[in-house]
Amino acid sequence: MYGIQTEQDIMDLIKKDEWMMDLLRAVQSLSLPDCWVCAGFVRSKVWDALHGFEKRTPLQDVDVVYFDADNTDWMDEKNMEQSLRTIKPDVPWSVKNQARMHIRNGDSPYRSSTEAISKFTETATAVGVHLDSEDNLVLTAPSGIEDLIHLVVRPTQYIIDNVDAKGKAYEERVMKKKWEAQWYKLTIVHVL
Repeated sequence: MYGIQTEQDIMDLIKKDEWMMDLLRAVQSLSLPDCWVCAGFVRSKVWDALHGFEKRTPLQDVDVVYFDADNTDWMDEKNMEQSLRTIKPDVPWSVKNQARMHIRNGDSPYRSSTEAISKFTETATAVGVHLDSEDNLVLTAPSGIEDLIHLVVRPTQYIIDNVDAKGKAYEERVMKKKWEAQWYKLTIVHVL
C-alpha cells in the first residue's frame, strides 16, 4: 500500500504514472486558460493506491475544466473534447468551461476554475492537477486533501452551506456511484 500524507505525495504518485502524465501533456497542448484535469482522475488514483490496487480502476470520464469568461460557447468545449480524442482516442474526455457552469448549477458566476472545483459535490473529488508552463505538476485542492487521503466521502462546504437545496443531490450521487463497492475502506458521510 502506498503511503500518502501530503500534496507532494499525491503529485509524486501521479508523476510515476506514465498514462496520467501523457494525459496531462495532451491537455497542456491545448493551452486552455486556468485548466485542470480533475475529480475522479486524481481521486481514483489516490484511492487505488491507498487500497493497494495494482490495476487502475477504469474512469467513466476524464474531467478537464478551464476558465474562459470571454468565450462561453459550449461548442468550443465539444471542439476541445474532439481535439483531445484526436490525441488520445481511447480516453473518455469531458471538457467544461467553468465560466458558464454556474448557470447550470444555479450559482453566482465563478471567478476561476479553482472556485468552481470548490463547488464540486465531495471534498475527495474537489481536486485537480495540471502541468504549468515549465512542465511542473501543480495540484489544487480547495477543500484540502484530508478526506481524500483518509478515504472519507464528505460533502464540500458548498454542499453543507446549501444542504436544503443540494443535500439530496449529494446523497443521490453517493448512492448512484457505489464507490464503497470498489474501494471497500471508504467511509461515507451522509447529510440527510
